Amino acid sequence: MGGAVSAGEDNDELIDNLKEAQYIRTELVEQAFRAIDRADYYLEEFKDNAYKDLAWKHGNIHLSAPCIYSEVMEALDLQPGLSFLNLGSGTGYLSSMVGLILGPFGVNHGVELHSDVIEYAKQKLDFFIKTSDSFDKFEFCEPSFVIGNCLEISPDCTQYDRVYCGAGVQKEHEDYMKNLLKVGGILVMPLEEKLTKITRTGPSAWETKKILAVSFAPLIQPNHADSGKSRLVHLPPVAVRSLQDLARIAIRGTIKKIIHQEALGRAGNGLKNPPRFKRRRVRRRRMETIVFLDKEVFASRISSPSDDNNNCEDLEDERPEEEETKPSELKPDPPVNFLREKVLSLPLPDPLKYYLLYYREK
Repeated sequence: MGGAVSAGEDNDELIDNLKEAQYIRTELVEQAFRAIDRADYYLEEFKDNAYKDLAWKHGNIHLSAPCIYSEVMEALDLQPGLSFLNLGSGTGYLSSMVGLILGPFGVNHGVELHSDVIEYAKQKLDFFIKTSDSFDKFEFCEPSFVIGNCLEISPDCTQYDRVYCGAGVQKEHEDYMKNLLKVGGILVMPLEEKLTKITRTGPSAWETKKILAVSFAPLIQPNHADSGKSRLVHLPPVAVRSLQDLARIAIRGTIKKIIHQEALGRAGNGLKNPPRFKRRRVRRRRMETIVFLDKEVFASRISSPSDDNNNCEDLEDERPEEEETKPSELKPDPPVNFLREKVLSLPLPDPLKYYLLYYREK
C-alpha cells in the first residue's frame, strides 16, 4: 500500500506534502487543514498512523485519506456564510474544517447512521472547541449532527449550498442527492467509482465533472424490516443567532483587528518575514492505485490537459534553496494565542472574559 503523498512527521508536514502535490491549492483550505490536527480524531493507540496519506477505520469510526478530504474541500469551493450538509458525517473531522471556512453565519449539518460515531464526533468537537488554540483564529460554524440514514431525509427539508456524501452513491440515488442542492449549489460524491462534482446551474440544469477515481463502500440501504415504515430524518432547523452571541462575535472581531494593527505597528507597517527553512526533495508522480484500506481505494487523478504537461516521475523542488540552519534553529517558537492574552488582560469581569473565550480550558 502507498499514499498519494509522503507521510509527515506532524500535521503541518502532512499539509506541506499535500500542497506540494497540488491536492491543497487554495489558502482557505490550507488554513482549515492546519487548524485541526488530524491525530486528534484518532483513537490513542492508532495515532502513529495519523499523518500518513491513508484511510483509517476502527469499528464504525472511519476517516478517509487526507488526499481525498483535500480534493473534496477544494471541489466544494467553500465560502463564508454558505450552508453545508455532510452525508455520512463520521468523526466530524471534515465538518469541523468546513465550519472554520463557513464562519459564524453559515449552516453546518451532518447526518450519520451510527449513534456511537455521533457520540465520538461530539466528543472530538468539544475537545477542539475547549482546547485548541487554532479555534481562536477563526469564527466557527459549529456542526450539528443527527442520527439516521441519509437516504431517508425528510422531503420538506431545506436545500443546501454545498453537499458532500462520504459513501459510494448508486446511480439510482443520483437524482435524490441532486435535489438536496439549491440552484448554484455544489454536490461532491463518489458516483460510479469516481469522485464527482455536480453543480446545479438551474432548476433542471447540471454540470458534472469527474475528479478522482475512487472506491468507497456503498451507501447502506434503508431497512424497514421491523416496522415496514420509513424513518424520516429531520435535519436541524436553521437557527437565528441570539443578540448575545452576535455581540460576542463582534467583540472578538474588533479585538482581532486591534491585535493585527498592533502587530503592524511593531513591525514598522509590515510584518517580518517568517523564518525560512530548507525544504527537502519531494517526489511527485502520477499514481495508479495508491490506497487500499477496508473497502476504500484511492486510485488516480482523472486525466486533464495540465496532467500531460506535468507527469514527471521525479522532480526537484524548483524554488531556490535556502541557507542551511542548525537543527536547533529549525524549531519555531511555540505559537502565542494573542486573542486569549488580550481578552484576559481586559478590565472585565471574569465571567465575561470566559464568555468571550467560549469558556475554553486552555
